[in-house]
Amino acid sequence: MLMVLAGACSQLDKLTQFNMDMETETTIPATLYVNLPIDVWTPNIPTNSEETFESNNTHKDLIEEVILTNLEMTITTEGASWDFLKQIEIYISADGVDETKIAWLDEIPQTGLKTIKLNTSDDDLKAYIKADYYKLRTKTVTRQIISKDIDVKIKSTFYVDAKILGL
Repeated sequence: MLMVLAGACSQLDKLTQFNMDMETETTIPATLYVNLPIDVWTPNIPTNSEETFESNNTHKDLIEEVILTNLEMTITTEGASWDFLKQIEIYISADGVDETKIAWLDEIPQTGLKTIKLNTSDDDLKAYIKADYYKLRTKTVTRQIISKDIDVKIKSTFYVDAKILGL
């Protein structure tokens, strides 16, 4: 009987877990500096969390945990690659919530990559995702002079663990 209950709980847990995919764009400005940190902010990113939570039969008050599981950055500027960049860190912030580091890559290879996948933290980010908007701050250290602005698409996946409405 105990095994049946454990299996039922496990199945129910899976019904309350889902992924939220988000996407935004930013621009790394041209600069004459090398080996100095450069901060770049994204505009406000709407979470649209209420709609996502509702489509997954839950509500923001029932969210138990939100973890960033994937963050990829793709250069969309023609002819550019990540070779100019030495390291990158991504920070998240929202109204009333302290900024926290959520992703990083310490040594970006000089191999002509257009897309990089960053390491992600295990921090619970529910306060940011439950907000209407959040911002990302990108802290970069360059290894080369950037002669033109570089446009970047940021794709992130958040794992959400919630309670189902009515349970």
